[in-house]
Amino acid sequence: MFKRHHQIFTALRVVLDVLVVAAAFAIAHALRFGFPEVFPYPEIPPRGETLTVGILACILWPLCLRSVGLYRAQRQSTAVDEVFGVFKATALGGILLVTVTYFFRQDRYSRGALVIFTVLAFLGVGATRSLFKEALRALRRRGYNLRYVLVLGTGRLAKQVLAQIDAHRELGFRPVGCLSLTRARVGTRIDGTEVVGTVRDLRGVLFRQQIDQVLVALPTRCFHHLPRIMEICADTTVDVKLVPDVYQYATLFGGLEEFGGLPIVNLQSAGVLGINAVAKVLVALAVKLTSRGPILYRQERVGLDGKPFGMLKFRTMRSDAEEAGPRFAERADPRATPIGGYLRRTSLDELPQLLNVLIGDMSLVGPRPERPVFIARFRRRIPRYQLRHMVKAGMTGWAQIHGLRGKTSIAKRVEYDLYYIEHWSLLLDLRILLRTIAFGFLSRNAY
Repeated sequence: MFKRHHQIFTALRVVLDVLVVAAAFAIAHALRFGFPEVFPYPEIPPRGETLTVGILACILWPLCLRSVGLYRAQRQSTAVDEVFGVFKATALGGILLVTVTYFFRQDRYSRGALVIFTVLAFLGVGATRSLFKEALRALRRRGYNLRYVLVLGTGRLAKQVLAQIDAHRELGFRPVGCLSLTRARVGTRIDGTEVVGTVRDLRGVLFRQQIDQVLVALPTRCFHHLPRIMEICADTTVDVKLVPDVYQYATLFGGLEEFGGLPIVNLQSAGVLGINAVAKVLVALAVKLTSRGPILYRQERVGLDGKPFGMLKFRTMRSDAEEAGPRFAERADPRATPIGGYLRRTSLDELPQLLNVLIGDMSLVGPRPERPVFIARFRRRIPRYQLRHMVKAGMTGWAQIHGLRGKTSIAKRVEYDLYYIEHWSLLLDLRILLRTIAFGFLSRNAY
């Protein structure tokens, strides 16, 4: 129901924005050419040229507003966020309009009229969007356009979340229940909201009840539950947000939001999931549709101080791939799923490791973690191999940006990993991240 409401309200926003842009263009044209004694102009542009520029403006503005995220469901956004978004979209729209009119040979149209139009469009779109937001908030206070929320946790953070939901009814969130860590709390109430089960019951609760959003309000010591929570939620379309016990976790994602003064981190959004999460949804669908078995695959790897942890990946091999024992992946590996080879070559299978970073098992940059069974072999024949475990394992590293992946020399990889450890600096990390972003995870040695 919520998603249908969102589609309706988005369509209304688009229509309203187009009407405002059309009105702003008409007013700008009238102001520029309707007062020749104030704004002299050699000749009024032909009606066809004016109509062409006006239609271009009405097409470009919604596209620009969409590009800056103003058609997303953002209940927690402030008026300042909205105005800043409209400003960015207006600046982009103005630049594109001038550029497009030039290529359409409509560049004779008055630049003064375009400047007036851009100012009026900013004021008009900003004002109508503010009014639209206030109208929606009034509806939500009356119980319309609600989002149903499941809170994971029953402690201090969960109570804070429930208090903020109650204090900000204009945001339209309604708690349907809490999940506790132990059975002892089931059936009790937390500030009026029933504890309907434990975290282990998450899958069943999601499928039994209408839930639009999961708010994870667990203490930091319980973050080991996150991989399982995300694995379950990956099979649904619910949004998943984390209420961090400490602010440092918010820096791992671009999705820091605020809920009545309470910070939350966007882990999964059903609408627009951020730069990496859109890929996550598409990859998850591809994995599910092309092979039997779970979407995510948890594999034991060794990290800081030689401690094992479960590293997450999108599954790229058949479920029975290691019945004959563990071995390295090969080019054109027969064990790979139909989409598995592509995911490995592009490293899209590594995206879930952002959760490992969040939990603290991994870092964004560092030596890639290896499996215990292979480490037992490598440490015997490669000097100083174990020194790799002096730092946290990373999603990307000095060796990886130099193409050392797949069946490349393990000794050479160790050499690059030790260089990274010995020469570590923030600038080096930044350099590795920038090269990873610039060139992606693509490598001819990845398979």
